[in-house]
Amino acid sequence: MIKKSKLYQYIFLLIITLMVIFNGGNNNLYIQFNFIIVSIFFLFFIREKNYLAHVRQILTTNKLAIKLYLLFVGFLIFQTIPLPIEWINFLSPEKYNILKKLDFNDGYTSISLDPSNSFFSLLNYLSIFLYLIIFKSIFYKTKDIFRFYYFIILLGALASSVAIYFFLIGNPDFFILKNTAYKAAATGFFINRTVFSCFLVLSFFCGIEYLKLVDSFQKDNTYNFFKKIYVRIFILLITIGIITSFSRLGNFLLVSLIFIHLLQSLYLNEKKNRLFLITLILIILFDILILGFFFGSEKLLERYSFLSQEIKQYSTAIEMSLSRGDLAQFAYIEFKKFILFGYGGGGFEYLLKINYQNLSTHFAVHAHSGLIQFMGEFGLISSILLLLSILFIFIKNHIFNFKNIILFYLLFFILTFDFSFHIPLIQLLFILLLSVNYKRNNNVKYKFNR
Repeated sequence: MIKKSKLYQYIFLLIITLMVIFNGGNNNLYIQFNFIIVSIFFLFFIREKNYLAHVRQILTTNKLAIKLYLLFVGFLIFQTIPLPIEWINFLSPEKYNILKKLDFNDGYTSISLDPSNSFFSLLNYLSIFLYLIIFKSIFYKTKDIFRFYYFIILLGALASSVAIYFFLIGNPDFFILKNTAYKAAATGFFINRTVFSCFLVLSFFCGIEYLKLVDSFQKDNTYNFFKKIYVRIFILLITIGIITSFSRLGNFLLVSLIFIHLLQSLYLNEKKNRLFLITLILIILFDILILGFFFGSEKLLERYSFLSQEIKQYSTAIEMSLSRGDLAQFAYIEFKKFILFGYGGGGFEYLLKINYQNLSTHFAVHAHSGLIQFMGEFGLISSILLLLSILFIFIKNHIFNFKNIILFYLLFFILTFDFSFHIPLIQLLFILLLSVNYKRNNNVKYKFNR
């Protein structure tokens, strides 16, 4: 019979699997479904006295950070509620001007330009909060953390295998897989290839962490020996998925992640890291020598010229007559207009339609710079609340470590050059991985903390 602890873990992992299958949860209907599921799960979860004690400890330990986060959530609610039009003139003069141009005559409206999408954005942030509390309550032992890592690696390998298969047969649309937009790239369950590659990069990151730490915690027996072999196979499958996505951002992050860990392994120069070091070298050789020549040397070079290609796209026009640089600049200008209270989740698309009415039917609904768009959506006040909440969590739990430095490195490039962090699955995985904490003690090399 399955223990309740494992049952709760399996339910948690199943929910993540569903998010992967349904385009990273990037759909308002799915966000609503996801919030209902995690809320019900949480209510059943806290009926257990032991887990309720875990939750109380987490809430007590991080009291200030949680209060700031709840203020952030309260601000998002404030963005969506109808307010007298005279208040909007004071709180958001730019929206008031837009309403006047549109001859808006109703007496009440919200600060958000798209209150419907802002509401679903609110549900998503509430869901992430519940996920984090549940995760820290059921994945706190070392074996639980390794189980989580192993599952994400396996899930990434399965998603990659599906994507590679459909890529090799010409990417036909099949059931929920819609490959029309990217016929010449692997996307799998995801509509966007860069989002797909970012998910695989996080899966790859889990694989690297697993191989780095597994020998410090688990016994060197036959079962664990084969698990490490499986992880190496999964990593290779994930690598192929990232390469065949032809996402410059994904490939750049993959290669830089390998070299950062390679340098760390050479610096530590420990015997137990030799197999890990060999694994990294094999991945590099497989990536460069085999797949590079298979897909052509020119595509190989393109994959390693991420920054030059992105900067070029930030300065030259593309098919829809707006370059990525134009979109980022436009998002920054609009942020300054809505600087205090923001324009709400989903508001960027409306701003784009209002200011560029002659665009074709194919246009970006994101700024291709997640950081600027988030600041525009939340506004300065809400952005500061969120930043302070995260900062206090890090200070309280002492989780400034190499793992999180790498995660912030990945996050910097994703937020600067793409919109993938707007996807619920990517947000959730980043938060969960950042929350995993281990530190040195006298008995073992690392210890995980709740």
